[in-house]
Amino acid sequence: MSPSRSETATDAPVDPLRPDDHADGNDSGIAQPALGVMGWARWAWRQLTSMRTALLLLLLLAVAAVPGSLFPQRSADPNGVIQWQRDNPEAYPIADAIGLFDVYQSPWFSAIYLLLFASLIGCVSPRTKHHYKALRSQPPRTPVRLSRLDDYEERTVPAADPASQAREAVDVAERQLRRAGYRVHRYDGRGWLSVSAERGYLRETGNLVFHTALIGVLVSVGLGGGFSYTGQRVVVEGTTFVNALSDYSSFDAGRFIDGTGLAPYSLTLDEFQVTYQRPGTPGAGQAGDFSADVTVRIPGEEDRTESVIVNYPISVAGDRIHLLGNGYAPTITVRDAAGELVYTESQPFLPQDSNMTSLGIIKIPDGLPEQVGLVGFFYPTAGVLDSGAYTSIYGDVVNPLLTFNVYSGDLGIDDGTPRSVYTLETDGLTQHTGGQTGVDSIELTPGETAELPNGWGTVTWEIASPEDPVKRFASLQIQRDPTAGWVLAFSILAMLGLFAGLFVPRRRVWVKAHPTDEGVRLEYAGLARGEDPTLRKAVVDIADAHTEALTGVSDSSPEKERTDELPR
Repeated sequence: MSPSRSETATDAPVDPLRPDDHADGNDSGIAQPALGVMGWARWAWRQLTSMRTALLLLLLLAVAAVPGSLFPQRSADPNGVIQWQRDNPEAYPIADAIGLFDVYQSPWFSAIYLLLFASLIGCVSPRTKHHYKALRSQPPRTPVRLSRLDDYEERTVPAADPASQAREAVDVAERQLRRAGYRVHRYDGRGWLSVSAERGYLRETGNLVFHTALIGVLVSVGLGGGFSYTGQRVVVEGTTFVNALSDYSSFDAGRFIDGTGLAPYSLTLDEFQVTYQRPGTPGAGQAGDFSADVTVRIPGEEDRTESVIVNYPISVAGDRIHLLGNGYAPTITVRDAAGELVYTESQPFLPQDSNMTSLGIIKIPDGLPEQVGLVGFFYPTAGVLDSGAYTSIYGDVVNPLLTFNVYSGDLGIDDGTPRSVYTLETDGLTQHTGGQTGVDSIELTPGETAELPNGWGTVTWEIASPEDPVKRFASLQIQRDPTAGWVLAFSILAMLGLFAGLFVPRRRVWVKAHPTDEGVRLEYAGLARGEDPTLRKAVVDIADAHTEALTGVSDSSPEKERTDELPR
């Protein structure tokens, strides 16, 4: 016997079930086709537009937004950024370089945002097209063997004319299912009649609405960021804020806002009202209601009075005015040795604790022999600690006291570098009172005057009014976001779509009638897309209502309408 072809090819054992032309996987002669540039591009697009990627990007966007709440943002709290830099001088350059103070405008946040935008569009577009075709198509054909489905019921009803009664049974089932919100279609086979029904397309519609609304939110936020602006302004009682770029303390605008087209209006802070819990009562010393009473002036309109309350902003010419903070603004007057007026202003002092111990800075660049800086502490109700230092023991003005430490030297104003009016760089300055100087700080009560060091002049605490010796200030935030309404509308739409996608079941139901010698054999079956724990009960309810309609009453009786309905 001559050797076989496989035996002559190799001495290795041969599998008799393997064909002669079989090639092992390690055969170097077999190579997969190269994808090429377009192939890799299609693969990348399919990965990006998968629902898994969209959910991952959505989660990543939420995580990327966390630093925005942990670090002060320049757009909302520029003073907080300055303070963070002062407290963390070594870490600040690194944090600033990676955009932790401008999270929502950083390249990495924008990259996630744009990828999520593209992924959602890539997900929604083909699903919408497929869903539209599904809505226009007929329910699927009735399976030949309904008994193979898990949720299955079978009933037999007696009939004198089984063929006629089978048609009547299918007609009744069709009416019942249609009234229950199903789309129905008749299918007949050899020896049986049936109706196929399905419902729950609102579930997929809700999913598509949810994702489309998310795209709407992303677009609205993106466009709103370009056409919105946020500014802050500290307004003292009796003074006026004009909505002009030069009158803002800080101003952060979108890329399409240059500050020249701001709505013309002004706000005058008439009075700032605040109530405190009296001593001896629960929560003593805690502030209660805050209210900034302002007069709004808009060209061509009558002046009106509004009250800006915490969490209740007012609207002026499309801008939203929010109340952020408040404090005291003692009126300080400085005169030189000859009695000439050098400085007079109601300077805001920033609160340092819950009892309104406040810190304020007064800078006098001209009019005295040297540039002078006053670091002041205001105590609405002065008390003394065990160490002998002053503190405020109550937030309201009961026993007011004002102290100043005096510094002289170059205040850093003349070199053109922007300086905060609420801070004083004391490095390089000469301290004349307080601290380690051995000279007591200047202490003033309302209406008092004290001498400045070296005979430079005097400083006076002016009484604002007999009823209220100290003026108050309000910190206002002026914000415009033209797409806020769209964001709200899309958010509500997304919520409605999410509810529809979660709570509307997607079902297919079939009712089949077989004429037999015993009568009409009825089969009921249901199939759900996804988890549907109530499907079994729904099939049983359909079977009960259907058989009741066939055997319980006649078509002409009033009870027919009651029994000819299916539970929804």
